[in-house]
Amino acid sequence: MDNSKKAGRYERVITQLEGLLTKTNDINSRMATISAVLHHKMEGFFWTGFYFLNEGELTVRLYQGPVACQILKKDTGVCWAGINQKKTIIVANVHDFPDHIACDSRSQSEIVIPVKDKQGEIVGVMDIDSKELATFDETDQKYLEKIVEMIYV
Repeated sequence: MDNSKKAGRYERVITQLEGLLTKTNDINSRMATISAVLHHKMEGFFWTGFYFLNEGELTVRLYQGPVACQILKKDTGVCWAGINQKKTIIVANVHDFPDHIACDSRSQSEIVIPVKDKQGEIVGVMDIDSKELATFDETDQKYLEKIVEMIYV
């Protein structure tokens, strides 16, 4: 999908989420809704969900897609890179990423966006995988970072 079409789709998703997320301040409900909407509205989203820090471990929370790894080995993989580097990580080919954690061998590319609580502390990540190489780019980053900010109000 070209970037202008992708941006338009993200704009519609954000508008939809703005309407849906006004119904509750519960972060689990908000994450579940975000995961479901993105997973079903965006082309190529194979696994869409969240990992959160829990007593020093990165544990799966709400998601859409195939069964996930429940706990990600500390300081390995794309999700931990997003937390440790405190920034969005885009990986065009996960097989080229050092210490990639393959929860599902069909995943080919990935984007991870840190999730910050109301105090600005990183508490987890949004993780999205695709079965295609090089699915994610700066357009995804821009809009997914905006969407992640909608979790905590």
